[in-house]
Amino acid sequence: MVQVETLRHGQITVVVMPQRCDSYVAMDVDRALKEVISEGTGMIVCDFSKTEYVSSGLLRVLLGSQKNLKKRGGNLTVAALSSYVLEVFETTGFTRIFFIYTDTDEALTALGR
Repeated sequence: MVQVETLRHGQITVVVMPQRCDSYVAMDVDRALKEVISEGTGMIVCDFSKTEYVSSGLLRVLLGSQKNLKKRGGNLTVAALSSYVLEVFETTGFTRIFFIYTDTDEALTALGR
């Protein structure tokens, strides 16, 4: 089990993605995101600054969390994608689904920290 770091910034929660987000780690990320959503946060920024690999399992988790938040009037955004992770997002069409920020500070500023 991987510990997924979460940081609160007012109404925004930053979820720091692990270095390697394979299918097993995706389950840990899913639990962390569900917990943050159940606590009532409306805005989540997924910080990929440490992430070198993402699996389709993680992409499904992100999509499910985005749908959950949208139902509640919230949003999930992503930040600090490496070139590899950005390529995965582009290939899968996720760049059309998620707002993507250069880094977490830019995301927090844009979302009204």
